[in-house]
Amino acid sequence: MSNPVRQMKHRRLPPLPGAVKQPPPQKCHGNGSCEHTLNDEMPRKHLNHQDILSVKGFKLTSGSTSSLKITAPSSRASSASTRKHADLNEDQVIQYLHENPKFLEDYVLSHVNQERLNRWTAWKEQARRHRHGENLNGEIIPDRKATLAKWKASMHSKKWSLLQELTRDIHNHSNKAQVLAELANCIATATSAEGHNLYLIDTSQQQLYYQKPTNNNKSEMTSSCVGSGRLSSTLAGYVACTAETVRTGDILADDRFPDGLAVGGEKCQSVMGLPIIKGDGSLTGVIELYRNVGGGIFTLEDEEVAISMVMWADLCVEYVEMYNCMTRQRKLNEFLLAVTKSIFQDIVSMDTVIMKIMNYAKKLVNADRASLFLLDTNTNELYARIFDTGKIDENLPSKEIRFPMDKGVAGHVASTGEILNIADAYTDRRFNREVDMQTGYRTKSILCMPIYIRGNIIGVVQMVNKLQGTFTKSDEESFETFAVYCGLALHHAKLYEKIRRSEQKYKVALEVLSYHSQSSDDEFTTVKEVPVPDQITNITHYHFSPWAVTNMEKPIYVLYMFRDLFRRINSRSNAYDMDSLIRFTLTVRKNYRNVPYHNWDHAFSVAHAMYTVIKTSEHRFTAQECLALFVACLCHDLDHRGKTNAFMVKSASPLAAIYSTSTMEHHHFNQTVTILQNDGHNIFKHLSSEDYKRMLSDIRNSILATDLAMFFGNKAKLKDIADRNGLSWKDDEHRRLVHAIVMTGCDLVASAKPWKMQLDTVKYIFEEFYQQGDEEKAKGLTPMPMMDREKKHELPQLEVGFLVGICLPCYELMAQVLPETKPMKDGALSNMKKWKQLAEKPRDDVEAELSIDISERRHSLIQYGEHPEDDSSTDSEKPEDIAEETESCGEDRDTDVSGSSPTASHQGEDSVSDHVLIHEDDSVHCVE
Repeated sequence: MSNPVRQMKHRRLPPLPGAVKQPPPQKCHGNGSCEHTLNDEMPRKHLNHQDILSVKGFKLTSGSTSSLKITAPSSRASSASTRKHADLNEDQVIQYLHENPKFLEDYVLSHVNQERLNRWTAWKEQARRHRHGENLNGEIIPDRKATLAKWKASMHSKKWSLLQELTRDIHNHSNKAQVLAELANCIATATSAEGHNLYLIDTSQQQLYYQKPTNNNKSEMTSSCVGSGRLSSTLAGYVACTAETVRTGDILADDRFPDGLAVGGEKCQSVMGLPIIKGDGSLTGVIELYRNVGGGIFTLEDEEVAISMVMWADLCVEYVEMYNCMTRQRKLNEFLLAVTKSIFQDIVSMDTVIMKIMNYAKKLVNADRASLFLLDTNTNELYARIFDTGKIDENLPSKEIRFPMDKGVAGHVASTGEILNIADAYTDRRFNREVDMQTGYRTKSILCMPIYIRGNIIGVVQMVNKLQGTFTKSDEESFETFAVYCGLALHHAKLYEKIRRSEQKYKVALEVLSYHSQSSDDEFTTVKEVPVPDQITNITHYHFSPWAVTNMEKPIYVLYMFRDLFRRINSRSNAYDMDSLIRFTLTVRKNYRNVPYHNWDHAFSVAHAMYTVIKTSEHRFTAQECLALFVACLCHDLDHRGKTNAFMVKSASPLAAIYSTSTMEHHHFNQTVTILQNDGHNIFKHLSSEDYKRMLSDIRNSILATDLAMFFGNKAKLKDIADRNGLSWKDDEHRRLVHAIVMTGCDLVASAKPWKMQLDTVKYIFEEFYQQGDEEKAKGLTPMPMMDREKKHELPQLEVGFLVGICLPCYELMAQVLPETKPMKDGALSNMKKWKQLAEKPRDDVEAELSIDISERRHSLIQYGEHPEDDSSTDSEKPEDIAEETESCGEDRDTDVSGSSPTASHQGEDSVSDHVLIHEDDSVHCVE
């Protein structure tokens, strides 16, 4: 008996086999004649004239050596009548068939199946070769006993096509049973078996399952268990237990198989059983081949043919399993992609996500019901508010239920993290039957799995009652992957709910802050009752004192300048809304904090400086650009906290986290936009959409230009253009550079004001610096010298460096591009002398000069042309003093300063201090 396991160790793909079969034994009668039946077996040797033929429609019997008797069957039209028997000899039958080939052809096509035709063809070719002694190549070979080599040599091409077809069409078979069924059919054809059975083995339960095609679809297989216990009592069981090929000539007489065949076998005699062994040596199934009584016995050559073909089973099954695995994975990926799109594109609420998870989970494992329980870590309870009732659109939120996380199947999974696949819920002690008793629903099978996020269990998904059978290992694997996406979806849903709640809280807080940050109705009414004058004296003079304007008068002055600039855009009165201008101005004033320097007074002074430049210089700015520059100056320090950008970064301010560069400048612009968006504050509502976008863009660029870190690059570009006389007012980039330099010059306008205003302004600038230095010291940091109040005596020299390094280069470039702004340059030059003189005084005198008297801010009472208490102002107005200062610093300038006395100031940003240190050496050299 051949052992297939031993053959598998040295397995090579054999040449695709054909079937070489011995002719079945002839049934001989006592008179020496033999009978063959067309419906049973075709003889493999040529028929003798003494043979008996049986043809459907006629029965031929041999009465003598020279005559045949043909008997016709009963007619369908009349079953009672019979045909006459005609005595025919063999020659007459042969002659009739020769003369009537159409009859023979119709008979074969109508009554003979394809399998039998293949056998006839194979037998004819085998007989021919046997007579001529030829091999497959037509070579003459000696007649010898049939061996494996002879079987290989007598292989017919049709046998090759059997496995060729199987290999070609293998992808059409969806599972292992279908592939093996097709292979068994091929083996049965090749070995001339009259029938075959296929069994698959369940190694876990030690059972055989008979596989047969369904009645409706021959390509689909049904499975039925053929018994358990002692499988070896049947031939299939014996083969399954021993993993050996079995070939018997008489199944009923073989004591090894007392129960014969597991399925059928009432008429069979010769049976051959083949184990289907995988490459790893494990048994997959059993193929039974049988021939009925009179059909002959299986030979050794039949066994070799069958074993050779069975060797293809492992490759076929492995391919199909791999194909099915890839197909399942592809479908799972498509399913998970659909889940991801559906869930993450529609995260409206936690309930919505839970409902989608439950619906998709049921589809994934083909379950009837689904439940999802979330874990409350504070109380160690599982809770749920949405339940699947089994009806469409009825898994809606209901009353929340809670139970301890150690109760029931879900509680066990939540406590241990173990996956539970329960085939019969009522046999499991962890199952809580009370729910079924209350609902009337019968729970059979359960698949319960934990949901993780970042290694922690956040919930449990429970599938109930698989629609067909029980939950499988494949269901567990697929659902385990799905659970990962469930965890991500639930986690993001929780985050979304937190963000949504935070957003609502933010909206409430913004509403409250907006109420308190907007101007009140009383303030609006008070300002509206004051008429805006048609003319304000000296408002366009460079030495006009913005600090002399009272807090109540400042909004009126702003409205006056607003009205004038709007009329440059459109002379009609409907070009602007005065109510919106009033609300906007008052709200801007309210959003400046009460810090020593960067406050509403500073904003008003910068806006006035820009208005003066626009009104006095021969520029080529458009009316809209003029308005944008004025608004940018008015809002350029909105909500300033009195701290530099560097301090905001060091202190990890939320603003620094939002804006990596020009932190405060970006914030100032966003505050401007926020005010414009308030109801009744949009002063640009009469502009077209394009003009409005352009207006906001110009305001943004202008505010960002007040960051001194931007100044040096802008100055270098514009100076190069101006030195080459290449400035073109039609070039947008040239205009942008001029905007940026003018914004910086206006921001530093205090450095061109009379000395007493300059001196008092610098005191408050450095008071703001010193407050920041005090905070840095409290945090254990070392402040810069200019922010250390213990080094106040160094302030004059720092101011000289600031004027030389930043203010003078800015005003010189402005005077080169806009000559009418030359008074700003003259004021900065005059300030050099004052700070130089102060720097030469003793330390105590310097500190006393720079002390701040909060109760008396003298410069707030000074107006243009009125300096009754300022004895030094007359000296500073002398042109010869200014000329001396110019010569000492190597500067060429005009001595005509219109009888004004310039003073100095600067912007209190971190970038200022950086560049003061950079230019410190130059300033010292200039003083010397």
